[in-house]
Amino acid sequence: MIEEQFPWLTLLIAFPAIAALAVPILPDRDGKTLRWYALGVGLIDLAMTVYAFWTHYDVGIANFQMAESFAWIPQIGLNWSLAVDGLSMPLIVLTGFINTLALFAAWNVKRKPRLFYALMLVLYSAQIGVFAAQDMLLFFLMWELELVPVYLLISIWGGPKRQYAATKFILYTAAASIFILVAGLALAFSGDTFTLDMAALAQKHYPMLLEMLAYAGFLIAFGVKLPIFPLHTWLPDAHGEASAPVSMILAGVLLKMGGYGLIRMNIEMLPNAHIHFAPVLAILGVVNIVYGALNAFGQGNLKRCLACSSISHMGFVLLGLAAFTEVGMNGAVMQMVSHGLIAAALFFLAGVAYERTHTLTIQDMGGLGKVMPKAFALFTTCVMASLALPGMSGFVGELMIFLGITGSDVYSQSFKVILLLLAAVGVILTPIYLLSMLRRVFYGKDNQGGQESNTAWLDANPREVFVALCLMVPMVGIGLYPKLAMQTYDVKTTQVVAELQDQIAVVAQQRMAQAPELASQILTAPSLSMQSKSTVLGMLSP
Repeated sequence: MIEEQFPWLTLLIAFPAIAALAVPILPDRDGKTLRWYALGVGLIDLAMTVYAFWTHYDVGIANFQMAESFAWIPQIGLNWSLAVDGLSMPLIVLTGFINTLALFAAWNVKRKPRLFYALMLVLYSAQIGVFAAQDMLLFFLMWELELVPVYLLISIWGGPKRQYAATKFILYTAAASIFILVAGLALAFSGDTFTLDMAALAQKHYPMLLEMLAYAGFLIAFGVKLPIFPLHTWLPDAHGEASAPVSMILAGVLLKMGGYGLIRMNIEMLPNAHIHFAPVLAILGVVNIVYGALNAFGQGNLKRCLACSSISHMGFVLLGLAAFTEVGMNGAVMQMVSHGLIAAALFFLAGVAYERTHTLTIQDMGGLGKVMPKAFALFTTCVMASLALPGMSGFVGELMIFLGITGSDVYSQSFKVILLLLAAVGVILTPIYLLSMLRRVFYGKDNQGGQESNTAWLDANPREVFVALCLMVPMVGIGLYPKLAMQTYDVKTTQVVAELQDQIAVVAQQRMAQAPELASQILTAPSLSMQSKSTVLGMLSP
């Protein structure tokens, strides 16, 4: 772990939160000063993020860098411990980028603007804290901190059913986060020494039962956030009622916390359990892909349709994490980054349409392409990226995941064929429901749904075009040159996969020592996959 002299990570986390404290005392009558102030804070923090990583972070090093640590509450063993690696660094950059654009997207907030921008800035800090925390208790506190602003942002500035959606969100996510605390403390107390340091926890050896239970606890907690079927039902409600800036953050960053947690906790800390749970992740992944796509067909609300699409796309992340290959793991991280950009853009443009039509009901829209050609062109481009059109970032992530599963020697051929066929069904369904949604909203006969004539609606203004283009440029850039994103994390993902494969080899050697003749026969059996061999060998253990 490489220590940093200047506390850059602390500054990145503290700056937006401290700036939020000044919001209530800013002299402002019409909200203009607040808007520029919040946007300025976001831009400064994003600029500091880019500068800090550009000058102090080495993409060729897999271990943690820019480490900062000091005792915060030593009575309970809580340390302010921060560091970044190839997994957290690109997600912190994504967080700063999307949150800053969300602040710019919230330009027309008129209701309680002081509270709104203060909550957005606190949320900004908490998200960076989740990705940078290296103390288990600090990670939990940051995870809990980001829940409160999201709940308030939905319940106060959401749609007609905002109270229901916000309550469902907080109940699901807060209840699930308890599993992080319980599983984390169980690992911390295990063995002869107590530690909350996440790097030290990854080096510990745990009893198999504890490891399996902790893995299941983390899977539930991060599965709600990702989300994984059947823990997903809060997401369409939250997106359906949240304002566009909040949906941008919810889809662009908060869902990625689930994928990040699965790699950081489940895979890095509990590799033995991951060997046994990986087929479950793969199955849940294809269920997410197909179920999310089918569910999107039945949605009459534009944002709920996009939310179900997010469920489907995050299923590919699970599939990549279960592949046990470098290509699959790289594809999973690429899918998280890519989906963060695409989903944020789509939800922002859905908000642009809502501001003109005052409805999110698809059947009440129609013919918007005639009077909103700029918004139509931007929305179409983002839809193409979402359905994995070659040359866009969505294609790169999904292709790598398919190649990762295909090249995996952990599963039997029949199991891989079933996974690939079901995932392919989701890939086929995605353009069908997305293009159908695009057709009903922007093409066809004008359908004003009782609203004023759509000939009076204004097209996307320069601010809205700028926000959408800022998200689209990296989509195309990564699609044409994937190394642009991959070089920030591929060293780390290679290390994670290598450690997993080493763990499989260690387990096999242990079983051979316990029952050499039988273990040798199992290992050389051509009809068994590596996963089956590992399972059978595990049964030989007393």
